[in-house]
Amino acid sequence: MEYFRRPRRLRSTSSVRDLVAETHLRPEHFILPMFIREGIDEPTPIASMPGVVQHSVESAKEEVRGLLDLGVNSVLLFGVTDHKDDDGSYACRSDFVLQRSISELKATFGDQVFVMSDLCLDEYTTHGHCGVLDAKGTVANDPTLVRYQELAESLARAGVDMVAPSGMMDHQVGAIRTRLDDIGATDCGILAYSAKYASALYGPFREAVDVEIADGGDRRAYQQDYRNQREALLEVELDIAEGADMVMVKPASYYLDVLARVRPVCPIPLLAYQVSGEYSMIVAASNAGFIDRDQTIVESLTAIVRAGADGVLTYFAKEVAAWL
Repeated sequence: MEYFRRPRRLRSTSSVRDLVAETHLRPEHFILPMFIREGIDEPTPIASMPGVVQHSVESAKEEVRGLLDLGVNSVLLFGVTDHKDDDGSYACRSDFVLQRSISELKATFGDQVFVMSDLCLDEYTTHGHCGVLDAKGTVANDPTLVRYQELAESLARAGVDMVAPSGMMDHQVGAIRTRLDDIGATDCGILAYSAKYASALYGPFREAVDVEIADGGDRRAYQQDYRNQREALLEVELDIAEGADMVMVKPASYYLDVLARVRPVCPIPLLAYQVSGEYSMIVAASNAGFIDRDQTIVESLTAIVRAGADGVLTYFAKEVAAWL
């Protein structure tokens, strides 16, 4: 046919490529994880996560101010303290640094910022596990749920917009939703760490929150086995049934197949967490001159969104938003 004899091709320019690109990154779809440390007056660098710091309450406010200027309007807070006990009860105090940070951010910025808070116990326990231990030193699911309920109530009363239970306890979403509803905090959402894998990529995070796990770091009894995929689909289904408002796949880059499998069966917002190890590997390789930092960051985040994430928790949020 005639048109086969006259080959022509649309000239590929950046404008054309942007016009037809299937995946786009937007600052408002990033959530910045932030570490708020008790007892400090200025930001403290985290050695294994160059460029990331533990914030004071005041420096956290300044960080959020800068984020909002760049179009990033969501943060996930983690509390850091030297006051640890056996069951994490210290973190339930109304004057704990996490609750004070939430109150300060909401009082300063109101609904301009969407404040999420991690809800777990590992940062606050002497043993570093995500739950309360029984007499044998094993994480006890049901007593842990009681502590999660108390922490959820404390965070909700501080004004948090959404709690993010990350301990992977059975029925944690249902227990937290029940307590929040009982106290009238029906507008406090739940981001469920539904598909959280027992990964080697959490190492830098443990330095960031000063966690040392008693048995050397083994959480495979309650986090998911990285060899499994179908299990993630079941966990997502269960969390949605119990009242989750959003669900998460964690880590992100090594679990894009899981993210892509979850997407078609997930009718609610689906997030992915580009965790500390993913961050630190990119930073270390780029600092050594092995890769292009900017391009690698954008490519990694694009892959996560392309696989199905509606939003990405990433320590690069502020940096990449400035480019976008």
